[in-house]
Amino acid sequence: MADTTIDATADVETESLQSEQEAPRALTTDETARALEAILMVADEPQSLVNLATALRQPVGGIKRAIAALVADYDGVDGTVRRGFELREVGGGWRFYVREQYDPLIAEYVITQNPTKLSQAALETLAVIAYKQPISRGAIASIRAVNVDSVVRTLLGRGLITEMFTDSETGAINYGTTDLLLTQLGINAIDELPQISPLLDDGQEGFDSDLH
Repeated sequence: MADTTIDATADVETESLQSEQEAPRALTTDETARALEAILMVADEPQSLVNLATALRQPVGGIKRAIAALVADYDGVDGTVRRGFELREVGGGWRFYVREQYDPLIAEYVITQNPTKLSQAALETLAVIAYKQPISRGAIASIRAVNVDSVVRTLLGRGLITEMFTDSETGAINYGTTDLLLTQLGINAIDELPQISPLLDDGQEGFDSDLH
């Protein structure tokens, strides 16, 4: 009888300890803001409040307050330094963007200060986007059968592709090529690209039959 009582007590203590370990610690607004910065720094798609709250295991209300604090901080409210980037809500989610006023500067930097050649993976991804635009990152990955997150970031950084729009249902960003790519290829329009079908085994693989 005594052994049964001891075992029952031990089980209760174990369950209590597990509950304490599993229960998320409430974060302060400042702690939440710093954690959000870390997540948003590596995010390729706008992140909804619900997604962020789930990732940090915090209430949505706390996430919303922390986001507001970050936006105010980056915008230079209350005497803080206005940053060259901003935290913007797009397509129902939040993501870092360069402030629009610095777009010309970034474009010039990409062209003049970062002239290294594109990798084979980047060239293949660029070709998919050029022929299938507008196209989401997920669709690109499906065609190439590899993760394309870093490659897409590279192409965006080079100014060769741009975010065209965000799908209202899925929240996925759709990409397309830019005028800079046309200039570097020496063509006036994307329609002037060579036909892709003759280069494929059956004229279909990875692309629709009505494409170039």
